[in-house]
Amino acid sequence: MTLGGIGNLDHTILLCSKMAETRAFYRDVMQFPIETDLENWVSFRVGSSLLTLRPRGWTNFTDGEAAPGSASVQLAFRVPPPAVDACHAELVAKGVPVLRGPTDLPSWRHRTLFFRDPENNLIEIYAEY
Repeated sequence: MTLGGIGNLDHTILLCSKMAETRAFYRDVMQFPIETDLENWVSFRVGSSLLTLRPRGWTNFTDGEAAPGSASVQLAFRVPPPAVDACHAELVAKGVPVLRGPTDLPSWRHRTLFFRDPENNLIEIYAEY
């Protein structure tokens, strides 16, 4: 097999400066079930993939600092069309600042909403229509 034959993204690791706060966000706000819960490694089950958190610098190489004010990653979670508005209402009720509320993007045939996690990563919840 070659690199072009890779057909599965098994897990995504977010590098964290605010481990406890980010863990609580994905557990309590996003309500993702925890699969592995260690001091320096927390994995959440999201469908067939894992979303994992680990502290910045906790490895055998230097991963560097995040650029101030920038997102390190954008995570896009696809939901059924009626769920975009329901997720928006739930985020607002939980006090999560929303960057852009439910918006239709006809050229993409998407309905989206955007917000950030405690690490300043950009989170998108979207539906295809």
